[in-house]
Amino acid sequence: MLSIRPASVEDVGLLRDLIRELAEFEKELDSVEITEQQLKEDGFGKDPKYRALIAEWDGRPVGYAFFFGFYSTWMGRHMFLEDLYVKPQYRAKGIGRQLMARVAQIARAEKCRAMRWEVLDWNQRAIDVYKGIGAEFLDDWRLMMLRGEPLKKLAEQGR
Repeated sequence: MLSIRPASVEDVGLLRDLIRELAEFEKELDSVEITEQQLKEDGFGKDPKYRALIAEWDGRPVGYAFFFGFYSTWMGRHMFLEDLYVKPQYRAKGIGRQLMARVAQIARAEKCRAMRWEVLDWNQRAIDVYKGIGAEFLDDWRLMMLRGEPLKKLAEQGR
């Protein structure tokens, strides 16, 4: 039986393990730098930067959703779904869809106008699910990232 609950500070070790499982699935395990301490401080301190939901099947953790609010100057409040992960042996049971539905409920309760997320171009199974619920690709927009040394250099140029 499926249950979904908000993550608590006691779940930071579990969250880190699930994040690593997702990264391994996405062939990016070496890119995971987050620590349990960072997850604790950033999610459960006095100014939380994220929220997470834990999916359990018969009391065993089987997946998670990791999300946070952001603001669009064109539309107002949005919810960003950073991670959605279900362990392989528990897929095709509707767990991912239920996690997304719960995030959507939270977004609507908080008067968000939209929910956004990213999907890897090779993850056709996920793409099909997302299209099936009515999601649309923002093909005209390209994702950008500045990190590491280039981020440091740019920051040093600020006055």
